[in-house]
Amino acid sequence: MIAVKGESDALSGKIPKVDDELLEEARAAAARQTREYAPGERDNLVGRIKRLLDRENAVLVAHYYTAPELQELAEETGGYVADSLEMARFGSEHPARTLVVAGVRFMGETAKILNPEKRILMPDEAATCSLDLECPVDLFSDYCDAHPDHTVVVYANTSAAVKARADWVVTSGIALPIVEYLAGRNEKILWAPDKHLGSYVQRATGVRMLIWPGSCVVHENFKADGIRKLMKKHPDAKLLVHPESPEEVVKMADVVGSTTALIKAGVTLAAQKFIVATEPGIFYKMKQAAPGKIFLEAPTGGDLATCESCLRCPWMGMNGLRNLAETLETGANEITVDETIRQKASIPLRRMMDFAEERGIAMKNRGNA
Repeated sequence: MIAVKGESDALSGKIPKVDDELLEEARAAAARQTREYAPGERDNLVGRIKRLLDRENAVLVAHYYTAPELQELAEETGGYVADSLEMARFGSEHPARTLVVAGVRFMGETAKILNPEKRILMPDEAATCSLDLECPVDLFSDYCDAHPDHTVVVYANTSAAVKARADWVVTSGIALPIVEYLAGRNEKILWAPDKHLGSYVQRATGVRMLIWPGSCVVHENFKADGIRKLMKKHPDAKLLVHPESPEEVVKMADVVGSTTALIKAGVTLAAQKFIVATEPGIFYKMKQAAPGKIFLEAPTGGDLATCESCLRCPWMGMNGLRNLAETLETGANEITVDETIRQKASIPLRRMMDFAEERGIAMKNRGNA
């Protein structure tokens, strides 16, 4: 059964919330990476990074939400642009000894969990995620211990320590079949950390779950009223929504899906115009995949207003050419995971991957945030 309101409210009062001060620190760090380049600086950085990748026997993988110039560089240098799980899987298959992860910390940890023999570097290891921050392992473990009869299912957007406490790890693309499978085995489910994705899964499957009350600072801010007004202005546009968004926004969507699924929808749907409710870093791949189509940023409030600081993940913005070059030069920001935690965390991750393989689910096309 789902947590009663009193229990959910009590838990919400305990988890650390991402405050304005923390967000401003991340935005300031992102601004340092995105400040205007001096003449010739960008080309010099790109050339330097390419030489360092070769010197360090390294490959660059970038998440869909990072800056377009990082995604472009990953592609130019034989790397990969994808969701976090596919980034890690690519690293497993690539012969490079070093995997450079442009994304947020849980992505670097996932890469290390699946590639323990490789060196994992990040442009800034302090780049984190509100879902990770709002699900501290000590509090989460206590909550799991209080519900020992529940199977623990966690979203990939969590720390290695939280994954180690779970029975299953899921992406947004494979969450529905896994939850249905567990329910078919009469297992009670404890879901964490994203409350909106959890609620979406619950509505779509009809399976009642205990849901941890975390949220993504980007998707949380999409507002249905603003989107309705934009849809009236563009009546021929289809609405593409990531399921980390609030229920009212999800219910309006023509397509609800993971980053990979939304990119695919932009290609396969007959529409020529799309309103997209997810981090706008995804537009690089969307425009590349469907160059003749128009993609509009969903508003985060007001009369078609778009709050730039709300719409963009400040931690993804902490990845840039400047600190990428510095990391490759110095070996700084290496991601390590305690071996005991790594081994425990690999179990629910591998369980998900084996589930997908056994059922013929193409994980590459059903990725997470």
